[in-house]
Order: sequence, then structure tokens, then C-alpha cells
Amino acid sequence: MRTDVPISRSRRRLLGGAVGLSTAGAAGLRSAAARAAALKTSARIVIAGSGLGGLAIASRLSKALDGARITIVDAKQEHNYQPGYTLVATGIWPVTKVRDANADFLPAGVEWVQEMAGGFDPVAKTVITTGGRRIGYDFLVVATGLHLDYAQIEGMDVAAIGRNGLASVYHGPQAAQASWAVLDAFRRQGGQAVMTLPSGPLKCAGAPLKMAFMVDDHLRRAGTRDRSTIAFHSALPDDTVFGVQAVNDNVLGRWKALGIETHYLSKLVAVDIGARRAVFASPEGERSEVPYDLLHVVPPMRAVDAVKNSELAWQDGPFALGGWLEVDRGTLRHRRFPEVFGVGDINGTPRGKTAATVKKSAPVVAGNLVDLIAGREPSQQFDGYTSCPLLVREGSAMLIEFDYEGRLTPSLPMIEPLQESWAAWLMKYRLLKPAYLAVIRGRV
Repeated sequence: MRTDVPISRSRRRLLGGAVGLSTAGAAGLRSAAARAAALKTSARIVIAGSGLGGLAIASRLSKALDGARITIVDAKQEHNYQPGYTLVATGIWPVTKVRDANADFLPAGVEWVQEMAGGFDPVAKTVITTGGRRIGYDFLVVATGLHLDYAQIEGMDVAAIGRNGLASVYHGPQAAQASWAVLDAFRRQGGQAVMTLPSGPLKCAGAPLKMAFMVDDHLRRAGTRDRSTIAFHSALPDDTVFGVQAVNDNVLGRWKALGIETHYLSKLVAVDIGARRAVFASPEGERSEVPYDLLHVVPPMRAVDAVKNSELAWQDGPFALGGWLEVDRGTLRHRRFPEVFGVGDINGTPRGKTAATVKKSAPVVAGNLVDLIAGREPSQQFDGYTSCPLLVREGSAMLIEFDYEGRLTPSLPMIEPLQESWAAWLMKYRLLKPAYLAVIRGRV
């Protein structure tokens, strides 16, 4: 397993430039925050969830408010750096790099209720924990993340990830590590790799594409690509594997050159793990059985039950089916309950289920919540910024950044968004976790 990449003198200059841009911006934000006096308030603020979004909001509010009672509700003891899962699952990182203790990131003075949010009563302004505790609030931030709905796939058993060629990068650190075990075994022998993509909103929509690219790269490095096939089954319409057209077309062009087959309107509905057979269905219900030596499962995704079954969920429209949180896409404030905000994967918005989305949206949510406490209307707007460092092969990636409208929004002048580069790889490999930790602590 590779744990380091040598850096040439020219690359050090590039790294220095990128870090300089980020630290200069962070320094400006810190100095501005230092100049602003904390707002005195006795508001009760509950944050449901202690992932990146929940902790980032807690850190910002603890600095911006004086006297507020801030409570985080979440039973999770371990904090997982989810953007690193693909690096673990492809043998680039050890699993230890994506595992930290939640307690290490809890801001001073913030109360931690170590239970999950089991339900929400927004009329009574109450969060109900899975243990039956009722916690009242004046303001609520929903940061629960989403639910990986593996149950929609007949025969799927997450405990079997890492055996019989079964991989799935999404289920957690252990699953990512187990996925590398089966990928490592597969690349040595070669065979039939089957990659999947469901329809509907998806966290880190680039991960299924990264896995396809990296399977191809590992086979080529092992010398077994010529006796292997890679088939990518997308449940989306023809010629669609990614929601941003320019990126989609770029990826499909690269896959054609690499010999990666694509199948559309092909949804994974069942798997026979022992027999290594996957079943795909068309929208008309026609089924086809596909044998595999390696299967990468990407589950359908939806809102967690606590949100889906509450009044906070969208009641109609395209986001109602998944039970996503009903927020205004600009302010990220609930459309019917004005004291409620959402951050991260749970939001029912057109795009934005990545860590980079939280980096850009957490300041918006925190700023708008402070506005409300101060008696002002929300003053900040989120543009839907999303970023995807799309791994193409070991040592090379594309840094894709875009907004709600699907417009490419590159932020670093030295990185072209649709061109693979070592610089984009370095961003993913070395720089993004330090940036992530700065977001958690409210520093950027």
C-alpha cells in the first residue's frame, strides 16, 4: 500500500501556491471573525448530527454567539472522513487515515447528547431521541446525513462486503478496507468487473466513476487488463453517468478509450453473493442476470427515517419520494418552519452531497442563523457549490467544481477542471483532509 508520493521541486512550487491561496483566504476569514463581537443571546440551538456539517456549524456558532445553549444530538463515537473512502478502497490509504474520535472535534461548551435523533416535532420545536428524550429548541440545524438503502437490493448483505468479489465503498471504513481486499485479489487474476450506479440523489456522485477508473488502472498495472472486462451499469437514461453534462461527456469519452462498457437504464435489483451473479432491471421490469468476479455495489440513497417520517420532509415535488429535508436552496432555511436549517447530505436541493458542499454551505447556514437570532432576515445565499476530485488513475485526477446550474466553477487557476493532472491528485491525496479538519473547527 502506497502511503507517500515523492514531490519534485517544481511540484513543491505548485503545492506552495495552492496552499498559499487557501491560507491567505483562511487568514482573512479568521481576522474578520476576530473583529466581530460575539452576539449575546440565550437561544437554545440543537444540531442533529455530528458529521462534518453538524460539527462545522457548532464550531462557528460557538464562536459567533455568547450565551447560547448549543446541543449536538448524535450517538456516533467515531468520526469518519468519508471523502477518503475511495482512497482506502483502492489501496492508496490505510484505513486509519479516515477514522478519528468525535470527541476530539466537539467545541468547548457544546453539550453532546449521545443518542440518535429518532424524530422531529417542528410544531412543538422538539427533537425526540431514540432513547425517548425530548429536547426543546429555539433553532434547529438538521445535519443527520442520509440513509444508504441497501435493503432495496434483494440478497444484499453488507456483512459480506470483502468476500466473493463483493465491494461497496460507501458503507464505512471497514467496508472500504474490505473492498480493497477483493479488488486486490481481482486485479491479480483479472475477470469480469461489474460497476453500478443507482438513480436518485447520491452522496459523492463521483465515487462510482472513480472506482471504475481505478479498477481499470489496477488491472493495467497488474498486467491483467487484456483478460478482463469492466461493465458500468447506470440506472440513469442513455449516455448518463454524471449530472453535469461537460463532466459526463468527458468521462464517457475516457471510458470509451479505455474499453469500459456502459449500460443504461440498468438498475441493480438483486445479487446472489455466493454464486457471484447480479440481477439488473430495466424501467419496464425486464431482468437480466450478469455473472461477475468483482461487483461494486452503490446503494440507492434516501433521507434518514427521522426526517423522512416527519413534517420537515418535502411534502410534494421531486424530493418528496426520498423524504429529503425541505429547505430553500439559497438560504438553506426550512420553507415552512423558519427556525429550522439544513446542512449536508440531508438537504433536498438540486445538487450538493459532498464535503466540499458543506465547506461552502456551513458558513451560509451559520451566518443566516445568527442573522435570525439578531432579528435580521437571512443575508447569505448558497450557490450549490460542489466539488469532486475525480480519480482517473493513481497519481492523476480531475478537480471538478460546479454549482446548482451545472456550470463549472474552477477555483484554482493552475488546475483545468476537465484535464487530468498530478496537482488535482495531490489535492485529493494530501490537501483535502487538512482542509476538511479546518472546516470542522470553523476556521474556513
